[in-house]
Amino acid sequence: MTLSTVAVVLPADPAMFELGVVTEVFGVDRTDDGVPPIDFRACSEFPGEPIQMANGISMTTSHGLADADEADLVVAPAYHSLERPSEAVLDVFRRAHARGAWVLSVCSGAFLLGDAGLLDGRSCTTHWMHAAELTRRFPLATVDPDVLFVEDDRVITSAGTAAGIDACLHHVRCELGAGVATKIARRMVVPPQRDGGQRQYIDLPVPSCEADSLAPLLTWMREHLADEQPVRLLAQRAAMSERTFARRFAAETGTTPGKWLLAQRLHHARTLLESSDLPVETVASRAGFGSAALLRHHFGTSVGVAPAEYRRTFRTPDVRAG
Repeated sequence: MTLSTVAVVLPADPAMFELGVVTEVFGVDRTDDGVPPIDFRACSEFPGEPIQMANGISMTTSHGLADADEADLVVAPAYHSLERPSEAVLDVFRRAHARGAWVLSVCSGAFLLGDAGLLDGRSCTTHWMHAAELTRRFPLATVDPDVLFVEDDRVITSAGTAAGIDACLHHVRCELGAGVATKIARRMVVPPQRDGGQRQYIDLPVPSCEADSLAPLLTWMREHLADEQPVRLLAQRAAMSERTFARRFAAETGTTPGKWLLAQRLHHARTLLESSDLPVETVASRAGFGSAALLRHHFGTSVGVAPAEYRRTFRTPDVRAG
């Protein structure tokens, strides 16, 4: 695993915010915070020539497309036109994936990956407003409009706008560990791992419910991961019926209480495995799994490796016994 060089390849009419997201995660020098240096390259087909963006703004790059051929990660930012980029741009992504590098798209950048043929036979996502069009244009892809990002065979696609932050930090976590991802997230003043999916942002009628936000309850759930948290108890704490609670929970988080709680417990377990020498049995207990066997089951299903193997790969150098 390595993440020493990142190239973002600009098509015509790139979106400013999404390009900024990629630059903020990978292109800011944070070595003073202990983040490993990353060689960040903004590349275009015609370096030095202005690229028109929104609101009369233009930009130029100093790197050409060939400079992306050395990158560990090649990124397709969002772009407004959704027209097929040039074959020279598409070939950058084809070559990157063929040589074993990762490719990542933000929002409508998924259309670029689709035109490069990298979505065929893979799961992917994009902004929920573009999901139907992505499905129509690339029928061999499996488009999931409900998630913030999807990873499938070294192809990462993210949903709209800020979901690019989630996808980029996810890749940092996988390649450089949770400690580095958390440091970057803290500097950006964003959570290192956001919960739920983009379903909560789709323009649908809001369920009739007079309850306040569940944010206080979600905080309580995170702070009591080792405790049993049946839906009955959670609904009581929220002063709702179980049926209303389930509806409200899905509206605010995009998932069910059980799936949300499992994701939080797995996140906490990964953090403990990376940052401490605690026995796996203790990690399982503190994260709310009860037994090492149950932790191994969920870890294998969700992460793809055993807890001990994950620790060997991602444990930070300054671990404590905890």
